[in-house]
Formats: sequence, structure tokens, C-alpha cells
Amino acid sequence: MPRKKKTEEPKRPVNAMDAYIAGAGQVAYEPITQTLEKNYMPYAMSVIVSRAFPEIDGFKPSHRKLLYTMYKMGLITGGLTKSANIVGQTMRLNPHGDQAIYDTMVRLARGNEALLHPYIMSKGNFGKAYSANMACAAPRYTEAKLEPICNELFKDIDKNTVDFVPNYDNTMQEPLLLPASFPSILVNANVGIGVSMASAICPFNLKEVCEAAIALMRDKDTNLLEIVKGPDFPGGAFMLYDEAELDKVYRTGRGSIKLRAKYEYIKDGNLIEITEIPATTTIEAIIEKIVALVKAGKIREIQYVRDETDITGLKIAIDLKRGTDPDKLMQKLYRLTPLQDAYPCNFNVLVHGYPKVMGVYEILDEWIAFRTDCVKRRTAYDIERKKERLHLLKGLGKILLDIDKAIKIIRETEEESEVIGNLMIGFSIDEVQAEYVAEIKLRHLNREYILKKTAETDELEHDIAELEDILGSDRKIKKLIKSELEEVIKKYGQERKTQFYYSSDVEEVEEEDDTPDYQCTFFMSQSGYFKKITPQSLRMSSEQKCKEGDFISQTVEATNKTEILFFADNATVFKSRGSDFSDTKASTLGDFIPAKLGFDEGSNVVKMITTTDYSGYLIFVFENGKCAKVPLSAYATKTNRKKLANAYGTKAKLIDIFFVEENGLLMLRSSNGRMIIFDTALINPKAARDTQGVQCMTLKAKSLLDKAFMVDEQTAGELSKYVVKNIPVAGSFAKDVEDPDQLHF
Repeated sequence: MPRKKKTEEPKRPVNAMDAYIAGAGQVAYEPITQTLEKNYMPYAMSVIVSRAFPEIDGFKPSHRKLLYTMYKMGLITGGLTKSANIVGQTMRLNPHGDQAIYDTMVRLARGNEALLHPYIMSKGNFGKAYSANMACAAPRYTEAKLEPICNELFKDIDKNTVDFVPNYDNTMQEPLLLPASFPSILVNANVGIGVSMASAICPFNLKEVCEAAIALMRDKDTNLLEIVKGPDFPGGAFMLYDEAELDKVYRTGRGSIKLRAKYEYIKDGNLIEITEIPATTTIEAIIEKIVALVKAGKIREIQYVRDETDITGLKIAIDLKRGTDPDKLMQKLYRLTPLQDAYPCNFNVLVHGYPKVMGVYEILDEWIAFRTDCVKRRTAYDIERKKERLHLLKGLGKILLDIDKAIKIIRETEEESEVIGNLMIGFSIDEVQAEYVAEIKLRHLNREYILKKTAETDELEHDIAELEDILGSDRKIKKLIKSELEEVIKKYGQERKTQFYYSSDVEEVEEEDDTPDYQCTFFMSQSGYFKKITPQSLRMSSEQKCKEGDFISQTVEATNKTEILFFADNATVFKSRGSDFSDTKASTLGDFIPAKLGFDEGSNVVKMITTTDYSGYLIFVFENGKCAKVPLSAYATKTNRKKLANAYGTKAKLIDIFFVEENGLLMLRSSNGRMIIFDTALINPKAARDTQGVQCMTLKAKSLLDKAFMVDEQTAGELSKYVVKNIPVAGSFAKDVEDPDQLHF
């Protein structure tokens, strides 16, 4: 018998590279939820926890690393140093690059004017927070050091008040938090964007915040509205005092603060000077918007606007035309420009490593708990150090009983290593005490020196007892925190910069429509090209240019202020005005409506409807023989929305749309040649835009409604055999109508 060939087993990969090659070309399937959880979630949490959001001490990691570096450089008491030096040193803690570090430093600096209480004293050009064009100088040109208020941020940081962790390369230690002795989280603004969530904390007056913390420690039911009047922005401006909205912000951490610019009318020069603007905008954004409004003809009272910001501060000058009422103009500018804006509050803070949206009440409670822990840790540290000192002095006190004996023990000990042990035996003291005694200089081994040192014993015992009493009493801990807050108020408190205006101060000015109005004609082609042409231009040339195969399907006499509804074939309607389109000539193609108004991809315009007051009705005709009658007012909106969904029913294909003031005569024709004419009064109007309508024409098997026309009474009289008094009906065959398309009026 022939021997069977032995089948060779496939070779197994012997190392990682072989395994990688062996698996090449294979597809591993993994649920997307598992992929997101494994890859995306760690990234999202890293952004939220390590970059975007502040913690209860008021700082993001980038801020904390920079300030701690400056503290370790001795810049809290020393002189100014080059910013480039600070940036370089900070990279030992923050590896994200020098430009990112310098940008952080700029925002914390006094020169940038972004913070109510800056943490960095600056020299040189640090840019301005209220101007996009006023950029800061390079770090090699600017100098900086810490402001005195930073003493409160680092208070007792060397007394184990906060935890320290290794830096990114494990070469040094950095604090997890700063033991801020005041609620810095609420004193300076902090904005951050994480993954799927954001944070926006507005600044409050330091004095008011500290007083609020003191009040809450005394009484949990304190009404903070009586103490913290509202946010206080570094740029000043005015804030609308809305007590209900403020209370919402204080309790939930969410809400909106309305701000408006401060201005002064200079009568001699007939100009307005704006000196304070909302914190949410910039000089350039304001000027750009004003210029755009003037060019659009919506504001006619302004002659010129310019930026006069200089070393003395912010200033926007607006030259007025003769006879202009400055107050009325400002009301209009508040309404139309960023001179009035809203600060969106979203107090998202990291607490114990997790993001949490909290109101002012809860933030202060968390800060009090945090500061209480800091003070307890500081007190425990002081007790430990004093106990260590007391222990040494008690050992020294035993030497006082016989100094000669101590000298004799040291002199008669043959080996140096045995001195400590012999002292421990001779005076019944431990090794630490013996080491301390052995290190005393010979000149100090006298009764006067020893008595002076041991005199501290009673004082230390008293201090330790007092500190232990404090450590065991929450009331005394809070008393210490209150005294520190009062000291902060005394040193750094300042008057409010942001003042208030009230609803009663807002002058209601009727919004004027400055859009120029004139006669024009709208043309729309079958493929969706739109033209707005003036009568003068039409007289010069009335022949309309269209793309090959296209033709003008609608012509409407209107004005520049006429509103236009463009219905798309995907049941949406786009609202516009004649003034939104430029005047064109008959020789141009015009604007392609789907591109101009941002239609969904693949959709096109099916009908153009014009109106000035949204009166009348729209008649929708569908191929299943149904017709819907919808009031045009159903498409009017109070919020100037440009796009409305569910503009008409979608259960059957739309054949055509017609506008009627009240009612009209509608002709319907089916694909099998039947035709009816009826009064649209037979259709009851429906308020819902997407109503499916009522059956008007009964269709035979395999036939559809394919044509619809509005006809006048004369035409209906000539075709009276097709006029029906009730619906639905099947209609009669239109044998005597050679071309029904010619009946469209």
C-alpha cells in the first residue's frame, strides 16, 4: 500500500511581527459602543478633567501650573522677570507648548484686563481682552511677577493644606489644588469647552462674595440676593437687574445675564462716546456690525464710527448727523448690535474629579467645605510640628538637671557612634532627643541657654492644647475662615464696576423698517432661478434670459418689501423678502434659489408665493385627487424663522400650489382625461400646515390627478358642463377641450 503523505501543520508565528503579518488582511469586528467606550470616553474625560473646567479653587490645571511655577520662582516677593523665563520654567509642569502657556499667562495678567482681580503683575504689551486686533507682544519683550493677592492663593501651601502629586515626568511635585483663602472660583471669570459639555462662570465682586460666604457659615438660609447684587465684570458696562433670573442663576448655575454698553453724548461735537462694552464682545465686532447696518440702510443717523481706544482706555466714537436723538439711536443700536448682549451662565465645576453644574449657593458650600479641610490640615500640621519641638525641649530639660553629667558622658565616650546611646541611657531620653542634645554647640551648654530654651515648653503646651481645641471644633474652624475672609475684604475689596439698569429704564422704541420700498417684478423659472427686476430695467429689455431648456414659470408684480415663500419639493418652505435679493437685469440668469437659501441637497423649488400681510389661503393639490386649504397666516412666525418644516402634506405627490384671497374656481384634470371645475369654498380650511386635505376628485383605477389650474368665471361659464356643486366627483371626459393647458389664468 502506498504511504500517505503527512500533512504539514501551518507554521505558528514565533514573535509579535510574525503574528502581525499572519493577521494581515483579516477584519476584526467590534461594536461601535465598545469602540467609543474604549477609545473616545478616556479622551473626553481627559479633556474635561485635565484641561477645560476649573476646580473649586477657581483654576484649571494650566492656570495652577503657571501660578505655582511663578510662586516657586520667588516671584511673589521678588522683582519682575521676562515672560519667556516664566514660560520656560512652567514647561516643567505643563508640556503643552510655550505658546499655550503664554496665552494662559496673558489672560491672567493685569494688562490684558480680562480678570476682575488679575493674578499677574505685567509690564509691556499684554493685549486687551476687549479687542481682537490688539494682540500681545512676544514673551521675550514682556515682564511679569505675581500680584499681592496671590499670597491668599498660596497661603500655608507648605503646611500640608493640599495634596501634592508628581508632575508628568516624575521629577518634581505639584499641588492638586491651591489653598485659596477666598472663593476665587466666583471672583474671576472662567470659560471652558469640553467634550459634550461646557462651562461659563461669570465674575462677582470679591467683597460681596466673601461677605456671602461669611453669611452662609452663620445661616444656611441666607438670601444671597441681598448680599451679592449680581455679577461684576472687569469691563464694567450695565447689567439688567432681573431678580428672578439672578435667583435662578444663584440656585441652579444656569441662566442669562443681559449686559449693555455705557455711553456718553458729547453735545459740543455731536457724537456718542462708548467707554464700556459687554464682556462677551469686542470693539471690532461692534464697529463691524454698525458699519454693516449703515451700508444696508438700516441706520441712517450715523455719519462716521471710529475706534479711539488708547493708553487711557476703551473708546468708540460715533459721529451723528444733525438732528439725531442720541438716546433713541442708542436704543436702536442696543437692539441691533452687540452693544447689548447676554452672558450665558453655566457654572460647571469639577468637584472631586467630576463635573457638576452648581449655583452660587452650592459653590460657596463646596468652597467652605474645601477651605475647612485646608484649615484642619494646617492646624494638624502645626500641632505635629509643635509636638516635635516640645518633645525636643523636654529632652533638653532633662539635661538641665545635670549639665556636668552630660559633658562627662560625651567626654568619656571613646567612639562617636556611641555618644547618642550613652546619652539615651544616662538621661532616659529617646534617640531624637539625644541627637538634638548632641548637636548643641559647646558654647550653648550653659544653664542660661538651656533655661531660655526650656521656657518655651509651657508656651508650646498651651499652643498645642489651643490648636487641638480648634481642630476638634467646627465652630472655631469657621471662625478662623471668617477672620481670614474679613482680612481679604480689607486688603483687596473694591467697589463694583458693573452697575445696574432696570426694566423701567428701558425705553420701548418701535422697530422701524428702514428697508427701501419700490416697485419691482419677480420672475422665477421652472428650474428655480429667481430675478428681481425694476420697471426701469424691464423697459430697457423685457426678454428674459434662461438656461437651455428652462423657461419662466411665474411672474409676480410686487415691491422690494414683499415677503416671498419658496416651497421646496421635500415639504419645506423657505421665507425671504424681496430686499434679500439684488436688483438684476433680464439678461442675467438670476439667483439659483436652492443654493441662495440653503435647500437640502437634492431638493428644488416647486412654487413661489408672495404676500405682504399673510392674509388669504393656499390651495394644495395632490395627485391622489385630494386638495388642502391652509390659511397663509399658518406660515407667519414671530421669530423671523427662515425655514419651516412640514409645509404641506406628504402622503401623496404635490401637483401644484395656488394662492386665493377668499375663494376661486379650481380646475382639476386626471390622467385618463376626466375634468372638474369647482369653487374652493367647498374645501374647509385646516390650521395644520401638513394636513392631507379632502377628496375632491374621485379617480378611477390606475388614473392620477396630473393637472390643476385656477380659472376665471368666464372660462368656467364656457365649460359649465364640468362645473360641479359638490365634491368628490369623478368628472366628465374633456373631449371638447383641445388643449386644457391653455385655460391657465
